[in-house]
Amino acid sequence: MVDGYLGTLTTEERTLLHLFDNILPEGNWEAPNTITQAGISAAVHVQRKHVPRTLKKLENRSELITGQRHVPGARQKRRVYGLTPAGRERAGALRDRILGLFVDKNGQKVLLSSLRKGGQMTLELISHVDEGMVFHDSAVISPVSNPEGVASLDAQAGENLVRRMLARAWEDGKITKDEQQLISEVVNFVGMHPDRVRRLSDEARRAQNAPPPEEVYLDMLRQALVDGEIMQDEIALLKTMREAFGIDLETHEKLMTDARIDPALDDSTKAYKATLVTALEDGMITSDEAAMLATLRDTLGISDSRHATLLAELLDRDD
Repeated sequence: MVDGYLGTLTTEERTLLHLFDNILPEGNWEAPNTITQAGISAAVHVQRKHVPRTLKKLENRSELITGQRHVPGARQKRRVYGLTPAGRERAGALRDRILGLFVDKNGQKVLLSSLRKGGQMTLELISHVDEGMVFHDSAVISPVSNPEGVASLDAQAGENLVRRMLARAWEDGKITKDEQQLISEVVNFVGMHPDRVRRLSDEARRAQNAPPPEEVYLDMLRQALVDGEIMQDEIALLKTMREAFGIDLETHEKLMTDARIDPALDDSTKAYKATLVTALEDGMITSDEAAMLATLRDTLGISDSRHATLLAELLDRDD
């Protein structure tokens, strides 16, 4: 869930605005982290695993271009993304429409564009506007790629995972090189700002109330299964965590079963599941309910396969 006026925009619209301001450089061998999946995920306030679906939609509309570039701090080339002329045209029209809105600033109605500081990213500007179109001096919501600020509920899942890993690492009073490397991989995966990581590390060091490694690993499995499937790069990250935490395959399978029984659900999936439960109260889904659910899936970005998984889980529970 994304707070403020940003929450009224779809993930696709936020992605268009982000890539409009963060251009894929032509002819360069290097590109910024902001246009990787991790950078996009952080900027648009969604978990990284949801980003590929949005990028695929843009690509299918011939609005997205991709490439492989070196990214500062990365050991290997990373896939990066930019907008085609058609994508920039749609994003530009969206940006102009938003900047032409009036907001309340200290009791006066002013154009949002008049509050934009030189070089300020569109999403950063919009993050200062709440649901009532009131402009605040401080951001209503902040991406994890920023050093400070309250992250969206979706992004907080990644932040909580890093917090728990740091608590585990500080259990013996110090963080080893191997622990630091593992944490860095997770931090890069979620696109978190180094200053935010340092703050979380300081909090964990002072608390030193570390959860068991199995609990941290289960937490990551539950988040990986948010949409019912685990991405390839998540599989690699889970393998790294198993090796670092000394979790054998038997324990992994048991925890995976637990995670599948009780996966973490994002707000859209929670809302859809609640509606599905209501539709099934009489033991069947009518044609009208099926049509309504299909519309809701499209609105919330719930795939047909995710619907089938949720439906099967609910039917199994009732048996």
